[in-house]
Amino acid sequence: MLRLMFVITLIATGFAHAQNYPVKTVRLVVPLVAGGPTDLLARLIAQPLGERLGQQVIVDNRPGAGGNIGAEMVARSPADGYTLFMGTSGPMSINVSIYPKIGYHPARDFAPVLLAASAPFVVVVHPALPANNVRQLIALVKARPGQLNYGAVPGNAAHLATELFKSNAKLDMVFVPYKGAAPANTDLVAGQIQLSFASTPGAMPFVKAGRLKALAISSAKRIAKLPELQTISESGVPGYEASVWYGIAAPAKTPPEIVARLYKEGAAVLQDRATLDKMDTNDFVPTLMNPEQFGAFVRSEIEKWGKVVKAIDAKID
Repeated sequence: MLRLMFVITLIATGFAHAQNYPVKTVRLVVPLVAGGPTDLLARLIAQPLGERLGQQVIVDNRPGAGGNIGAEMVARSPADGYTLFMGTSGPMSINVSIYPKIGYHPARDFAPVLLAASAPFVVVVHPALPANNVRQLIALVKARPGQLNYGAVPGNAAHLATELFKSNAKLDMVFVPYKGAAPANTDLVAGQIQLSFASTPGAMPFVKAGRLKALAISSAKRIAKLPELQTISESGVPGYEASVWYGIAAPAKTPPEIVARLYKEGAAVLQDRATLDKMDTNDFVPTLMNPEQFGAFVRSEIEKWGKVVKAIDAKID
């Protein structure tokens, strides 16, 4: 009887805490360095989300191991809604397959809150490359097997997106590894490499300046910001789709009432015109999903990229 009363008291206390949530600062952990697209989007969301919650939401950068350090820290945090994760396609779907040892599982150790945005890759080439669309690029690569190269960070979303393209189009290109997207873009502009799958926030400034040439977009559909760019799928590789995506998650077992509150306020922020304008300026595509949709999406992405990792036998120690 005493045990039953204790359990009832715990449940009632937890419900009361959820009803009063939040009563202190909320931390949004970004598993990558400050200044990148994930950090930028987190900061676009954090301030208005804090205003709606009535408590400050601070961004906490915890980079390392491709996002695994920040992800594991959040997964092991108390499930009380005060430590959240700004997840991306790397730590939330790719890393579980590519790292032999990982201290969390994205489908098991997180409670999905919402998918916020995506940033499709732009297929960019050096302006001197004699290809103005994907069909011409494919023909060029097939005419010069093993002669053209592309740059990416080993195991990241851009690397796997390019490998998926190579596989689907049956191409032979050489992979040149980089420690970051910025040095890869620098070498592409300089003509040291010929091709890159770059995120829209990272690539478009170079394209607009005429220093890189954009051939196609990697999303399933054309995007409003770049309506003239065909998708890879409609350019000779049917069914192709790959994007970097960004979403908010909480530790597993976070009370449903707290997840629901976070989704409600987060969705309102992401549908606000001021936020949408800032996202558009920075080349993010709004991609709102609720907790159930986001959870199903994460599971499908884990399966999709797991197959690519297995096909190219990619592992990072």
